[in-house]
Amino acid sequence: MKFSAACFFLALSFGLHAAPQDDQYVLGPDSQVQAGVPQGKVTQMPAWTESKIFPGTTRDWWIYVPAQYTKEKPAAVMVFCDGAGFVKPDGQFRAPVVFDNLIAKGEMPVTIGIFIQPGNFANQDPKVKPRSNRSYEYDSLGDLYARFLLEEILPAVAKDYTLTTNPDERAICGNSSGGICAFTVAWERPDEFRKVVSHIGSFTNIRGGHVYPALIRKSDKKPLKVFLQDGKNDLDNQFGNWPLANQDMAAALKFAGYDFQFVLGEGTHNGKHGASMLPDTLRWLWKK
Repeated sequence: MKFSAACFFLALSFGLHAAPQDDQYVLGPDSQVQAGVPQGKVTQMPAWTESKIFPGTTRDWWIYVPAQYTKEKPAAVMVFCDGAGFVKPDGQFRAPVVFDNLIAKGEMPVTIGIFIQPGNFANQDPKVKPRSNRSYEYDSLGDLYARFLLEEILPAVAKDYTLTTNPDERAICGNSSGGICAFTVAWERPDEFRKVVSHIGSFTNIRGGHVYPALIRKSDKKPLKVFLQDGKNDLDNQFGNWPLANQDMAAALKFAGYDFQFVLGEGTHNGKHGASMLPDTLRWLWKK
């Protein structure tokens, strides 16, 4: 029950209770639909129900395909954990709109976006809310989520679209527990994913993620490019202190010689700051 409660608490905290200090973070022009910019297409896929990595789960997911995509040239790939919060054209992050604008200006490659929700376990009683598998999928260390992407999701997308196999052109992004999940995927499989964006990442002891700074310092350097964002007023609870954990991550990445950026703002545990920076984050992430 402890982890279910933690997952519930973080879900409530994320994006729902912005404090006044978060109001300074607003979306800029690259997060708005621009006249004359070719618009990609977002398709909601049939619910994913046949996972062998996370058996018994059901999840929603979407695919964004830019207008400039052609099957003759493999597209870069970017995966978003908690994808529903990123994919809406009028939502907080508006990732497809940002992709449209940056791809049109040549500031990021032609990139297919894959937006994935965490899995749920349906209840036999339709009146009872499904049980979320989010914390297990996102906060756990190890290669399970990487395997889920590499063995299930990417092959399914590749049936219809030509995707790159170059790990330097594969990125993954997430918020909170999704942020540590994004880092875990690249940490476990740098041969497949090398670009990471973590907003308000939960590098705390929900399921052992507090060990990452020590692992980074003691392990051979991996070919990763990592963007971290957090706020000075982020969470402080029984699992740890989010701002301190992210500062520890940044210090470890610096010590180990990684290509990284860390932006520490004034915000709380929500996506407003990360959303306001997303265009600049992606410019940095994809810059060669």
